[in-house]
Amino acid sequence: MQPADSQRTPGYGTPLAFLTSLFFMWGFMTSLNDILIPHLRSAFDLSYTQAMLVQFCFFGAYAIVSLPGGKLIERLGYQRGIVVGLLLGGLGCWLFWPAASALLYPLFLGALFILAAGITLLQVSANPYVSALGPEATAPSRLVWTQAFNSLGTTVGPLLGGLVILGSAADLSDPASEAQSVQHPYLLLGLLFFLLALVFAKIRLPVLSIEAAPVPQSADAKRSALGYAQLRFGVVAIFVYVGGEVAIGSFLINYLGDPSIAGLSEIEASGYVSYYWGGAMLGRFIGAYTTRAFAPGRVLALHALAALLLVVVSMASSGAVAMWSILAVGLCNSIMFPTIFSLAVSGLGSHTSQGSGLLCMAIVGGALLPVLQGLIADSSGLQAGFIVPALCYLYISYYGLRFQKAA
Repeated sequence: MQPADSQRTPGYGTPLAFLTSLFFMWGFMTSLNDILIPHLRSAFDLSYTQAMLVQFCFFGAYAIVSLPGGKLIERLGYQRGIVVGLLLGGLGCWLFWPAASALLYPLFLGALFILAAGITLLQVSANPYVSALGPEATAPSRLVWTQAFNSLGTTVGPLLGGLVILGSAADLSDPASEAQSVQHPYLLLGLLFFLLALVFAKIRLPVLSIEAAPVPQSADAKRSALGYAQLRFGVVAIFVYVGGEVAIGSFLINYLGDPSIAGLSEIEASGYVSYYWGGAMLGRFIGAYTTRAFAPGRVLALHALAALLLVVVSMASSGAVAMWSILAVGLCNSIMFPTIFSLAVSGLGSHTSQGSGLLCMAIVGGALLPVLQGLIADSSGLQAGFIVPALCYLYISYYGLRFQKAA
């Protein structure tokens, strides 16, 4: 099945199908960190703060690589940029082998940074390319389609990761064997990255001119994107959204393993992580209609307040109530990123590209806020740490209410 506009646009259906595989791939790899964190924590006897360095290195790549990556793609073109991103991703996966052999946690973090640098290049290349791959009027439907497969990747990742990584380590007692249990899975993932790089080097993608559309003179009233309040507050909203979402996902396996919550084994808990990410996939389809029928900011605020309530309920309860309330936050997360993004860049005119770059850099929230939650968890307990995403959702609700409609 293909999105409707690809069926009406001769020659674009096949390229779109190839590009969709990239969205699935980076969604899969991102959610696999939720499996990797408790695994490495056990293998290296890490504190929660130290374990959260996985997300720090992974999402830190967005802040460091996004701008130079954009310049590189301007020189190489979008198709070659995709190939370079896939090669970097494959290299990062294969570096897990020497990291596990040497039993050095910093080497794992370095490998994750290189993997994430490749994924950042894929995002910088593929997102604008998909948007331009067909009529402008149907660009949102193409992005929803590809983002749906990104969510599918984040749903499948914990299931397969739990089976392959945690399952193979379940009967191992020494740290060396536990650490080395990731070698073969990441070796295969690296091979998949390299095969995709070969495919994208050989296929013929349409050569597109991806430029900003003309804007009215009135839209250039400010000297920079930061002159617009919706953008300034939107950068913070993206920062706390990504940070809150990633922080919850990063702690889920340990949280569900707590005897006062569910007492699940790591393998059992990994299956429930997919409910969290799967909820986001389901909510994305529902949100495509609700954000059209109502003011997007109000829908955003409602989702954020619901997420805040669910986090508070989980913090204040135990057992099944605590477990299912935190998993249900995934459903609330679904519409947040695209809604914040669209509200933030609305009315920026010629400053739109600058605003988009600042919003992409704000994804670094996924690197910093999980570490903060780890610090609180180490000092005050796992449930207390969830105050971090709770405050994130409080701010997002404020942003939605302040900027209810696109300018």
